[in-house]
Amino acid sequence: MNDETIGGVHWSFWIISVVTLIFNVMGVINYFAQMNADSLASFPESYRPIIEGRSAWATAAFAIAVFGGSLGCILLLLRKSAAFYVLIASLLGVIVTMVHIFGVAGFSSFEIWIGVLMQLVVTALLIWYSKLAESKVWIS
Repeated sequence: MNDETIGGVHWSFWIISVVTLIFNVMGVINYFAQMNADSLASFPESYRPIIEGRSAWATAAFAIAVFGGSLGCILLLLRKSAAFYVLIASLLGVIVTMVHIFGVAGFSSFEIWIGVLMQLVVTALLIWYSKLAESKVWIS
């Protein structure tokens, strides 16, 4: 092992995988908080109509986005190339979630848009990064 690799993989791979896993787990926690009526009552008044009015398909998309992102990061940590496909499913979930939010909230809820846009950017970068890692034979 030299200064740049850990287990044959560049040290940055582990940092990126762990940090993005933490980011996606925060999304999972947010998902569970939104599904809990007591937690939902503590949300700002502007958020509640968006969450309470969310249809089943939008809730499913939100779940696919956050759980898929977390699973994709776990697969990266396990050095599995299947992470790419799971992250694509997560990205599709993020896009469908964005469609729902745009339809319900428009641009009136800046904080929600920032969160969803961050998830979109992080997931898109993770898809690219998983392909990069596969080309460098860090994952297989």
